[in-house]
Amino acid sequence: MTRHAHAWTQGTEIEPSLYAADLARLGEQVEELLDAGVRVFHFDVGDGHFVEPITIGPVVLRAIAGLVHARDAVLDCHLMVENPERHIPQIAEAGGDGVTFHYEATDDPERVAELARGQGLCAGLAFNPGTAVADAARAGAPFDLVLCMSIWPGYSGQELLPESYERIADLRDSLPDDVAVQVDGGVTAENVAAIREAGANLIVAGSSVFAADDPPAAYRALARSVA
Repeated sequence: MTRHAHAWTQGTEIEPSLYAADLARLGEQVEELLDAGVRVFHFDVGDGHFVEPITIGPVVLRAIAGLVHARDAVLDCHLMVENPERHIPQIAEAGGDGVTFHYEATDDPERVAELARGQGLCAGLAFNPGTAVADAARAGAPFDLVLCMSIWPGYSGQELLPESYERIADLRDSLPDDVAVQVDGGVTAENVAAIREAGANLIVAGSSVFAADDPPAAYRALARSVA
């Protein structure tokens, strides 16, 4: 399996997580954040099995894809699901640009990644806090990005696990330079610079953006901290 060139995975990006958005104002909030400079949105899909909650899915993705793509922005989809291969065609059809699935959810990550790339998607591999970094890095080396979960996946608003900084640094050291390192969970204005310093270039921010009184201002502050 060979990687594809995806420019959005190579820069440093704060990715607002739409899981934490106000769904009653989703289109409005997406537009406000696009105006603030967002280039990549994170879109979480939970199936109620791999993670306890059932979250937003392809119907919502389809509803916002046109708005996002019209501004040359990207929808980075994170599948917190069992049998991820079943969901990938739906994500592609609904307008996703990349799909990241969990190391713990499949016995054959490369086969699932090939399915994703066959649908025209960027391929990412996520791993949970209980998975050894070395195992995830070995499996993730041919991917476009590897996502180090800094919380246990499922619920927004958790605090970042303190051991995450070392895990991020170990992951960065263990991957080829052109494989992006992504972090998801517990990102705040107080720790985002340290996350970037540890080696992450794609940083997912949910509550720290959408729970703020002014989400666009919160996004801009996070982006300045890692610029």
